Amino acid sequence: MFVAPSPQAPVLAFDDTRVAFAGKSDNRLKKMYALFAAMNNGTLVKTGSGLMKKALSWGLPGTKFLIKHSIFEQFCGGESIAECRPVVAELGRYNIGTILDYSVEGAGNDRSYDHTRDELLATITEAHRSTHIPFSVFKVTGVANVAILEKIQANKPLTDSEQVAHNRALARVGALCAKAHECGVRLFFDAEESWFQDTIDALSYEMMAKYNREKTIVWNTYQLYRHDRLDALKAAHKAAEKASYYLGVKLVRGAYMEKEARVAQQRGYQNPINNGKQATDDLYDEALRYCVQHVAHIATCAGTHNEASSLLLTQLMAQAGLAPGDERLWFAQLYGMSDNLTYNLANAGYNTAKYLPYGPVEAVMPYLLRRADENTAIAGQSSREFLLIEKEIRRRRG
Repeated sequence: MFVAPSPQAPVLAFDDTRVAFAGKSDNRLKKMYALFAAMNNGTLVKTGSGLMKKALSWGLPGTKFLIKHSIFEQFCGGESIAECRPVVAELGRYNIGTILDYSVEGAGNDRSYDHTRDELLATITEAHRSTHIPFSVFKVTGVANVAILEKIQANKPLTDSEQVAHNRALARVGALCAKAHECGVRLFFDAEESWFQDTIDALSYEMMAKYNREKTIVWNTYQLYRHDRLDALKAAHKAAEKASYYLGVKLVRGAYMEKEARVAQQRGYQNPINNGKQATDDLYDEALRYCVQHVAHIATCAGTHNEASSLLLTQLMAQAGLAPGDERLWFAQLYGMSDNLTYNLANAGYNTAKYLPYGPVEAVMPYLLRRADENTAIAGQSSREFLLIEKEIRRRRG
């Protein structure tokens, strides 16, 4: 489908597979074809996910090799920062940035929190050294206790030991933000579950007030499948203007829909998730409009795999007279998905980046299984990927 641009906007055809798969060899395309064909089968994904987990836990020979050279290779950059560097360089060849995403779920103790902090500091250093890594990212729950974050949001007093633990968590977050500021690296706070998101928001705004005086270093994430997030964004903008710092905003649709609904029912409060996909799409696009209208004070990253929203942002930029390469506006997608968006946007001169998860194969299995479930659950996601790959294979065959 050809997408007609607004006046001044570069021409974009999101189904241009020649551009979308320019970085993929014929052999890599064939592997992708087989993988997405498998992910079109929900039963196979469910059965295969269980088998992979069991095989890893049993230490069956060859299991790790098989996973690493199939689903891991598709959605992850490597087991370490060093292993990710060839992928970073390859994306950079096409003017696509990389966001190194340490995707290991910690053990929930100080030792694991400190290890995660150190790994995140390394990603910031790597971003500082590289011309192809425009952002770093972290989850607060990677360096802080979830129960304590939840208790703070519920306005419950902390015990002395909890306060000591929380102070250590604040020091970890502070170290990450200070390092990002020192290195001039943009740093995303990822969004998490609603019952402690307010605590995360408050911490991100505190860090913005400290480090976003001259430019946007710290960014917060807004999940627009929550019906209150546009209001939260607007309130954050007003607070930032009043306190004279820049607001960094990453807009996503959301990642915890079923969990949010389940917990809301269990605890007896209104489900914070919008009533239907269209309501989420509308709210997301309204948030894009608001951010572009206030681009003088808000830097925005559209983290989306939605073609309509991506196109809308290009149109809003053109209408506002903003160049495709304006440093205040970015597009981002997950590595291994939606190359038709990422590569075509980058080819047209827009700032784009891929989230590149990494970590030991065994440790990132939860992430990989979520990607498999997501591609199966999102209506048509695997089919769209599969059909685009199939189209490119046919084009190359002539």
